[in-house]
Amino acid sequence: MSTPDRVLKVLVVDDSNTIRCSAELFLTQGGHQVLLAEDGFEALSKVNDDRPDLIFCDILMPRLDGYQTCAIIKRNARFSDIPVVLLSSQDGGVDRARGRMAGAQDHLSKPFSKEQLLGAVQQFGAMAPGVR
Repeated sequence: MSTPDRVLKVLVVDDSNTIRCSAELFLTQGGHQVLLAEDGFEALSKVNDDRPDLIFCDILMPRLDGYQTCAIIKRNARFSDIPVVLLSSQDGGVDRARGRMAGAQDHLSKPFSKEQLLGAVQQFGAMAPGVR
């Protein structure tokens, strides 16, 4: 894929070090700035401090899961316009429906390829605040 017109600040939230490292590598190769968080609480802190343009958030995490994390972000008027894509190793309709109810834009199945991740960045990064 070509270098993006605008460098996006992308937050990846996942309790798996492997997923975080893969996503960081793919996103960096795609020309984006990457922020990483291990769980929902760390993600909320990064959203507040760094205001990412796009968030990829795992569903199954300890303490605060992806649905709860997404819902908290979407309920805050300062951050509600940040697109959130949920990550899950399960590709079920129930997960997708719960994600939409929490305010997520979409759902990406794990493991994902570089092309799938960068395709989602291209699709949902255009929705990011200030990109229009």
